[in-house]
Formats: sequence, C-alpha cells, structure tokens
Amino acid sequence: MGIADKEPVRRVRAALAAAGSASELIVLSDSAGTAAAAAAALKVALGAIVKSLVFLVDDAPVLALVSGDRRCRAEAVAAVLGLAGAVRMADARAVKSTTGFTIGGVAPVGATTGGLPVVIDEALGRFPVVYAAAGHPHCVFATSLADLVGLTGGRVAANIAEPAASDEADPRVI
Repeated sequence: MGIADKEPVRRVRAALAAAGSASELIVLSDSAGTAAAAAAALKVALGAIVKSLVFLVDDAPVLALVSGDRRCRAEAVAAVLGLAGAVRMADARAVKSTTGFTIGGVAPVGATTGGLPVVIDEALGRFPVVYAAAGHPHCVFATSLADLVGLTGGRVAANIAEPAASDEADPRVI
C-alpha cells in the first residue's frame, strides 16, 4: 500500500472531491511534517505552508490554519471564535482522537469527528498558492486562502498570528 492509499489520505482526497475542489494530492519523497521541511521539499516560501494547529479551549477542540512563517497566538484564536476558557495546544493523543490525523499530517479537511471550528490566518493571502497537509507527513495539497475558507467554513482573522522572529523557527508541524 502506497502513501496515497492510506486511510487518512483517502479521507482528505474524498473531502476535497466532495467539496468540488480541483486540488490534487502531492506525494513528496521527503517528509513535510514541519513547515520548514514542507517549504524545503516544495521549494516555496515558508509563509506559503499552512500549519494546521489544534488547540483545546477548555476541552473543546478548534483548528487554527496559520502561515508557516508566523507564530500562532492561541488566546486570539479562542477570541475570534467567540470562545472563553483556558487555551492550550492539543497533545498528540488529543490531535489524533479529535481529527484522526497524526501530528505532521493534520489536514484542514477530512477530520474523523466532523467539522471543527476553524480560524484562518489572513497572512496566507500573501500567496496565490498555499500548501496544506493531506493526512500524512509526505502528502500535501495546493490550495488558496479563498479555497481554504470554502473548504473549511473557517473565519479569516488578522490577529491570530504574529511574525516569528527571524532567528526563531517555529517548530510546529503542519
């Protein structure tokens, strides 16, 4: 069984098809499990990589889609979604149980638990094409900010992320 045949990747492909998206999966020979690795493998700017970050607001999961060259402001994510409570990044187990994806391959579509509340970093709009994880650390799909909004029903916000310092690589996965 090849990477593109794995169940999480099939879920992403099915979700894209169901939404009428023309996006196609790209299977990479190198891992795209971090924003930096994805940018290097695709030979694109770090900011063109979509980091899919799962947070828990109290115990409610939410998804933040953040430009690869920016650092997410977790409290702002909750505020944009109108949620109150303690905000923390989900651990690997919570990510897997919430989305059905392992860290490094969390896609913005195809979660096993249905749609999560989604907030999208406006900075992704700097790029006509952005790349999001597709269910496996070696799979991505090309899309745009407008398509991400349509695919996820997410809310675009300017204040959920800030530029990462040039000497501070954000190690978060995509």
